[in-house]
Amino acid sequence: MKLWPWPAKTKERRATILAGLILVQALCALFFIGDVIEDLRVDGQLDGPHMVLETVAAVALVGGVIFLMIELRGLLARMSDMQTGLDVAKGHLADVIEGFFDDWSLTSAERDVAIMILKGLDNETIAQLRGTATGTVRAQTTNIYSKSQTDGRAQFISLFVEELLAGNDHLGELPPKVSTDRTTQHP
Repeated sequence: MKLWPWPAKTKERRATILAGLILVQALCALFFIGDVIEDLRVDGQLDGPHMVLETVAAVALVGGVIFLMIELRGLLARMSDMQTGLDVAKGHLADVIEGFFDDWSLTSAERDVAIMILKGLDNETIAQLRGTATGTVRAQTTNIYSKSQTDGRAQFISLFVEELLAGNDHLGELPPKVSTDRTTQHP
């Protein structure tokens, strides 16, 4: 039996601890602010080391609460990004692939051919498996490359490999068209 109700994952535990610290620090800040207000109500002035110390402590605690809230927000955002990456790694790549296919408006036949391309099959094998002519598959692959703004099989496959390696910061975004025009002069 567990003695502490900690989440099992380290990042979640860290977020829980940070949220608890924010709560405790906010309560301390409220106490000091209340005490300063009460002392001002009674004395009517901010003189003496006691009042200055309590005011500085209250301001520091409020600043700390704000800082910790920003840190917690960043931590939660990083956890979300990491979860997206884990989802892709755990087999949700199919959802990413479908998202690209939807963005490109691939037909059902083009989707089947595109999946087979991603599996590494050549046009003749795809034609045999689908029971179609090689020319039909060639036309479908040309449409797929055009819709995906890629120049061929290797670049098409690299879109999905790049999704796995890029940390998924741009999950679902279409990449810019890569120019293969070699006549452009660079300074």
